[in-house]
Amino acid sequence: MKVNKVKRAKIIELVYASIETINGQRSQDYWLELTEEVCLRGKKSRLDSLGLVTLIVDVEERLAIQFGVEICLTDEEAMSEEKNHFANVKSLVDYICLVLEGKQNGQ
Repeated sequence: MKVNKVKRAKIIELVYASIETINGQRSQDYWLELTEEVCLRGKKSRLDSLGLVTLIVDVEERLAIQFGVEICLTDEEAMSEEKNHFANVKSLVDYICLVLEGKQNGQ
């Protein structure tokens, strides 16, 4: 079962809400933009490793509340350098959709 466009839009909003929470704890010079292209991991990211972990944990908590499903976004595949699921918001949302599809299909 594919995650539909409405659910994907809700996931994007959820990630943006987490980014806004992170932004509220940082100087405005280090705020992350609310775009799908904003860099979350890598040399161009405004997040350090602790900031990325904080964002991921916040997203996981919001997913549990919004969709009633507990997921871990930090498994080996997610953290691999080959597949950078945290490169930007779009790649993170795409990865969340894949994980949710797996949960819906009993994986």
